[in-house]
Amino acid sequence: MSTASPKPTQSISGSGLLFAFGAYILWGFLPAYFLILEPTGPIEIVACRILFSLVFCAILLSIGRNWRRVREVFKDRRTALGLGLAALFIIVNWQVYVFATLNEQVNEAALGYFINPIVTVLLGVIVLREKLRLAQWIAVGVSAISVLVLALNYGVFPWISLTLAFSFGIYGLIKKRVGPRVDAVTGLTVETIWLIPVAIGQLVLVAGTTGIVFGTAGTANTLLLVASGVVTAIPLIFFASAARRIPLVYLGLIQYLTPVLQFLFGTFIMHESMPPERWVGFGLVWIALIILTIDMLAHARSLRKSAPLPG
Repeated sequence: MSTASPKPTQSISGSGLLFAFGAYILWGFLPAYFLILEPTGPIEIVACRILFSLVFCAILLSIGRNWRRVREVFKDRRTALGLGLAALFIIVNWQVYVFATLNEQVNEAALGYFINPIVTVLLGVIVLREKLRLAQWIAVGVSAISVLVLALNYGVFPWISLTLAFSFGIYGLIKKRVGPRVDAVTGLTVETIWLIPVAIGQLVLVAGTTGIVFGTAGTANTLLLVASGVVTAIPLIFFASAARRIPLVYLGLIQYLTPVLQFLFGTFIMHESMPPERWVGFGLVWIALIILTIDMLAHARSLRKSAPLPG
């Protein structure tokens, strides 16, 4: 996801908007899903997400007879390695997010996704050599202050939030660059293929320590773990489809749905602690996002006005 400005000539796809809303709403409800997978631990959950996501993608590719696309991607070394790099960042994101959820830190995870648009702006400067407008610098500065407030006053450095923000920000940047060359299902299939050795290693680790839960905690738990592949794959496919169809400014705005839903879940369903210091930190992030959103909309409007008329 990104807060970069759209090109004047890029149109808004209705299907792209639906894909974006679908992805971010589904991600917003993920904490509830992971909690009902207990007693399965976070490492085993992520391994199951990888394995069963590949199974789900394989079914979709088989139905559409599109396996040749996967072979074509692996023949294109640059694209294959790009998706491998994306896979590295998404598994970091998955592992930290599941860990946070199962340890009743949903609000800290939500903070990470609130910070994500700010991180995307920073990535634009660092990776794409973009120049920031004044409002963007202000938003970045306010966001940095919020991290300091949370670290100093709340007593804990928000490593979960920052890891989630940076890992998904970099993942979104890679997917946006690779997206035009690879369709959503093929891209996710290649990513999960890259991650299969990691998933196997995780299961070996779990088997040698706490023991694998899959198949031992009842039929419901087993079926839910199998379904985690679908639950994982569908929003990622939706996200990739949306990134190919709509300007990044709209993708960035819709992105706020996920942390809002997570924050509401963590605060009012799980009753996570929200002392005044944490409210201040969250409040500063929200102020930064308001500044960033107003700037994005104003800049997008100016681009539309300056765009040449067709014909």
